[in-house]
Amino acid sequence: MAGETRAVKAVTSVEEKQKFSAEAEAAHEEALLHRQEARKEKAEAEQAEILLASKKRAEADELAKNQHHKVYVFDKDVNESSVKTCISQLQTWARQTPNCDIEIQINSPGGDIVEGFALIDFLDDLRVKGHTINIVALGMAASMAGVILQSGDTRIMGKNALLLIHEASFGAAGSVGKVEDRVKLVKIMQNRILDIFTERAVAKNAKTTKKFIEKNWLRTDWWMDASTALKLGFVDEVR
Repeated sequence: MAGETRAVKAVTSVEEKQKFSAEAEAAHEEALLHRQEARKEKAEAEQAEILLASKKRAEADELAKNQHHKVYVFDKDVNESSVKTCISQLQTWARQTPNCDIEIQINSPGGDIVEGFALIDFLDDLRVKGHTINIVALGMAASMAGVILQSGDTRIMGKNALLLIHEASFGAAGSVGKVEDRVKLVKIMQNRILDIFTERAVAKNAKTTKKFIEKNWLRTDWWMDASTALKLGFVDEVR
């Protein structure tokens, strides 16, 4: 009888050990599973944080672009294509944000007079509609680009920028009559350019008259650094 009791106790002890072992193994596996899930959740959280930071950087980079600050970079020749592109973008900004300030950063060797006049008239129209147009010369504002610079409410030159103004130039071929007609047209355009320069300059420096400009650009390229342009009244500030 006593032997049977010991045998039963022995069996019970083995079963309990097996049970405890199984429970311990299950607890270990559960703990391992929890750790794996915790690592997965941490990795997912870190990945989400990385993606969010990347998205924020992308948004910040996008919002820092010139188009969101109404800054247009005109760094091409003055021609039909460059003027149309400029007008299209400025028109879009003007319609999206009435009365907004617009800055044009110009670095151009100049180009076509007629296309330049088209841009100047467009800028004048924007101004009438309540927009402020500031033009900054960076690098150079040469020839027709220098004329366009005069259309800024504030005309600015970088301290290392250059301004070039000169007589209107043209090419002509054909009969004497055609050449003479071309000369008349160029003289009309040149007089208008002189008026544009004089109207802005003389308000800053009474000595920069139409005759003064004609004398200095006669048959030559009249290059000026920023300080000279400021002194003569061709720009309002240097930065």
